[in-house]
Amino acid sequence: MYIKVKAFPKAKKEEIKKIAENRFEIRIKEKAERNLANQRIIKILAEYFEIEEKEVKIINGHYHSSKLIKINN
Repeated sequence: MYIKVKAFPKAKKEEIKKIAENRFEIRIKEKAERNLANQRIIKILAEYFEIEEKEVKIINGHYHSSKLIKINN
């Protein structure tokens, strides 16, 4: 399954919001440096879908706030 994620780094509070069937907004505390934000997004999505982190992969948007992510389940 593919989902689109809009990331909001450096947020005061972490949260995940489902906008549509395959579209999410994720607010994270980490900065968008040294891949910290991407790693946290993967952890949050793995917890949300109750799967292992290795099943979540960023396909497109490593350096942008809009990302395409593949979920293997």
